[in-house]
Formats: sequence, structure tokens, C-alpha cells
Amino acid sequence: MARATARHILVATEAKCNELKAAIEAGADFAQVAKDNSTCPSSRQGGDLGSFGRGQMVKEFDAVVFSAPVGVVQGPVKTQFGYHLLEVTSRQD
Repeated sequence: MARATARHILVATEAKCNELKAAIEAGADFAQVAKDNSTCPSSRQGGDLGSFGRGQMVKEFDAVVFSAPVGVVQGPVKTQFGYHLLEVTSRQD
């Protein structure tokens, strides 16, 4: 069964998500940006979601995590919770 580890940042608006993505692409530390901005409890761990299998996250999240290249920040990804930046940190297919 496919498994992945990922980290994410959750914010309320697409504009804020794009702003944070630009900051990360300009060299800001993903974990620090998560700690400072994410509304998810995972922000305390720098956005780290740990290890999970296919189907354990909402479908929009799952689709990105199990197809995006490892180590590349993806997003904004809209879910019922808000807008996410996602980074797959490892994946075993």
C-alpha cells in the first residue's frame, strides 16, 4: 500500500496561501512559515503530518500527495478546511 509523509500549511484565503508560497520559494523556511501562519494544530511541528496511507486524508489532499514530486511545494490546494501548501517529504508507492 502506498504511504507518504508530508507537511502542510493551512490558511483561510488563496491570497495568503500564494503569499506564503512566494516567501518559501524565495528562501523562507517551510517549517517556520508553518509555525507562524498555519491554522492547523500541525503548525507546532512545522506542519509535519507524519506518515499516512492513500485515502486517509481528504481527496484533494490525497490527489496531490500521491502524485506530486517529492520536495516540491504544491498549492494552493483548496479543501473544505481552507487553502493548503503541501510538500511531500517522502513516498513509497
